[in-house]
Amino acid sequence: MSHVANSLMVTSDVGLSLIKVSEGLEQEAYPDPGNKVTGEPWTIGYGHTAGVRRGDTCTEEQASEWLRQDLGLAEAAVRTRVEVPLTQGQFDALASFIFNVGVHAFVHSTLLRLLNGGDYEGAAGQFERWINGASGPLPGLVARRAAERDLFLSQEA
Repeated sequence: MSHVANSLMVTSDVGLSLIKVSEGLEQEAYPDPGNKVTGEPWTIGYGHTAGVRRGDTCTEEQASEWLRQDLGLAEAAVRTRVEVPLTQGQFDALASFIFNVGVHAFVHSTLLRLLNGGDYEGAAGQFERWINGASGPLPGLVARRAAERDLFLSQEA
C-alpha cells in the first residue's frame, strides 16, 4: 500500500528542470540511434515518442506539455509502488529516474526494495548503478544519476 501523502504528489518545477536538462530539448524529430532500419521510435521534445514521425517539429511549450503528460506513468509508479513517505525532492528524483529507465526496471530494482524497507541512504546509493549504456558508463547518465541522487538526498520539502 502506498503512503497516503505520496498519493497527492506531482513532479515540481525543480524535478521538471532536472528532466529537461537531462533529456535536452529537440524541436525536430530524430530517429532512435539504436534502430538503424526504421529509426523507430522517433523522438521529439524532451524524450517524447508517442505518435512522432519523421519531419515532425514542436515548440518549447508543446515539448513541456508532452513532458508533463509523459511523466504521468513515472509519477503513478512512485505513488503506487513506494510504501514509505517521501519528500518532494525524493519524489522528483524518482520520477526523473523512472522517466529514464522505465517503470518495469524501477519496479524490479534494488533501489525500490531498499526504499520500501526504509533504507533511504541505501536507496540513494543505487542511483549510481544505473549509468551504463551498451558499451559502459555514459557521461550523460553519470551526470543525471548524480543530480537525481543529490535531489533525493536534499532537504527539498
